[in-house]
Amino acid sequence: MRVASRTRRRISLIGIVGVLMLVGISMSVHRHLTADVPWLPGEEKLIWSIEASVEFVGSGRPAKVTLRRPTDQPGFSVLSESGASPGYGLAFLDDDDLPAAQWTTREANGLQRLYYRAEVLQRSAGGNGEAAPPPALRTPSWEEPYATAVNAILDQAYQQSSDPFTMARQLTGLFRAAEPAQDVQLLINGVGEDNLTELLADMLQSRDIPAATVYGLMLEDGRRRQRLRPLLRVWSEDQSQVFRLDSTSEEARRPLLLWQPTRGYTLEVEGGSSSELYFSMIRSERTDYGQVARALGTANDWLGFSIHDLPIEEQAMFKTILLLPVGALVVCLLRILVGLRTSGTFMPVLIALAFIETSLLTGLIGFLLVVSVGLMIRSYMSHLNLLLVARISAVIITVIAIIALFSVFSYEVGLTEGLKITFFPMIILSWTVERMSILWEEEGWKEVAVQGSGSLLTAIAAYLAMTNPWIRHLSFNFIGLQLVVLALIILLGNYSGYRLLELRRFRAMINPKPGTG
Repeated sequence: MRVASRTRRRISLIGIVGVLMLVGISMSVHRHLTADVPWLPGEEKLIWSIEASVEFVGSGRPAKVTLRRPTDQPGFSVLSESGASPGYGLAFLDDDDLPAAQWTTREANGLQRLYYRAEVLQRSAGGNGEAAPPPALRTPSWEEPYATAVNAILDQAYQQSSDPFTMARQLTGLFRAAEPAQDVQLLINGVGEDNLTELLADMLQSRDIPAATVYGLMLEDGRRRQRLRPLLRVWSEDQSQVFRLDSTSEEARRPLLLWQPTRGYTLEVEGGSSSELYFSMIRSERTDYGQVARALGTANDWLGFSIHDLPIEEQAMFKTILLLPVGALVVCLLRILVGLRTSGTFMPVLIALAFIETSLLTGLIGFLLVVSVGLMIRSYMSHLNLLLVARISAVIITVIAIIALFSVFSYEVGLTEGLKITFFPMIILSWTVERMSILWEEEGWKEVAVQGSGSLLTAIAAYLAMTNPWIRHLSFNFIGLQLVVLALIILLGNYSGYRLLELRRFRAMINPKPGTG
């Protein structure tokens, strides 16, 4: 019965640890893939600040200006949007497939300038944007001799392709050739260079392939007064591809943001004339993952649970709190596997937190000073035979007095670092002094030295772990890893073997004394 109970307990333990690790790792991987948060600190995120300038001449009547605005798409995520338009009302419309910015005013007279600005995160892979729906199929027609040329070119591209995308690639290749064929040159002369993408979209539509002319913005740092580029977008089932007609090999390597991902208008101006649309852009690199991840948003995504949704003040508080499990794991490792003895179970973690505030050297000196002087005063107080509560209270007041005395002394001699001693948890220090004093009376000074040095070693190890840039980055940005730490602590809690320091008992077996073997 006892064996069966032990087996059930082990299976339950493995199940809990497995679930915690699976959920924690899944949350972390999900966050890396969806929010693009890097695994390592120091990596920079590429942000494009894009400004669209709309100019038109008002006619003195009410005006309404509607500009398509970009949305999340593979490779890009829109972080923030804003507008500058004195005298105009601005609204961001979120229609199903036509998101737009709309300015309105009761009177627009003369030259008008409106500005729309977006910050866009360039992502290495992935994206949250939904695929734009394909346009409705239509049946375009051409007059002769263009109809014959269109059919001849389409037949050639069809024979040399295997699906809609390869057919579009063959078609654009024919029109981008250095020396186009006679039929191709006839069509180019007929519609003009500026309308080639619309012609190709119509040609593909005539073969029942969804295609449309869309507009994109080629991103280049520091460019001004850029215009949108016409692009050919082709759909096949639930996938689509974009083809560029006028790109050089250098331009083809630049990132391309789809400003208008589906067929339709880009800019509509009512109550004005002579409208123009220009774009300016700059590139910046940031390492503030929290700001980026918060802007991306994780609503309705339980795997994307993140403290970045909290206000900044609470985030700053959690940035320290989330390090406590790391310190607790270090304590478990050193106590359970190594066998270090400490004064108080998790007192070293609190001391390590104080070291983070004071710096390691200043913290060590301050800790040793306060505890040493506290032990001397506590030794004198033991002769007074006080009750426990009164004695602890007296020790607390004594520790506060010692800290105040050292702070004033260090300030008077110009050692401003000494003022950081106030970051120490005074109640914990008081309890440490009391416990060590009792230990001294019962076990002697050697045990005090063992537990005191064990506490300091553990606090230093926890401090080094909690200040490691990788650990700080992972604990703050991947909250799912806290479950992995919990699983490791549960595993350590079931360890029942020898501790590392206990192996000293067997040294006599390695080097037996003469006459004992």
